[in-house]
Amino acid sequence: MSISRSNEILVIGLGSPVMKDDAVGLKVSEAIEEMHLENVDARQEAVGGLEILPMVSGYRMVIIADAIMAGEYGPGSVIIYDPDDFEATIADVPAHDVNLATAIKIGRELHPETMPDTIRFVAIEVEDIQTMSETMSPSVEAAVPSAVSAVLHLISEYQKS
Repeated sequence: MSISRSNEILVIGLGSPVMKDDAVGLKVSEAIEEMHLENVDARQEAVGGLEILPMVSGYRMVIIADAIMAGEYGPGSVIIYDPDDFEATIADVPAHDVNLATAIKIGRELHPETMPDTIRFVAIEVEDIQTMSETMSPSVEAAVPSAVSAVLHLISEYQKS
């Protein structure tokens, strides 16, 4: 199912606004949305797995901003990933347990004509996604401008190509 889009780029922030640091992706996407960039849509969603496929369908480029707890970097670190970076996490699991990497692989296999040509992840290392709170950790809150800059850089690089 192809959905007609007015813009070619989507910035989608994932997370929960009430689970402390999990809101960071939402904050990044909100900041992009407030810039009213030409040819860029921005939205905030509390979804995962296969639910993301209809949202990204029809865009040429998608940037997903989200919290990550990799433990490899300090809280507030901003890391840019390609879907290939998550190849090891792709698994055969029930549909409700599908991670984003698996969902993207499924989408590209089932609907290659509507899936984005380019998907990038802007991940922000977080401290706490278990505590119910509308306030993020200071190190994560401070990372939002850097994550926004990373998104703007990816958009700029895409538009140049």
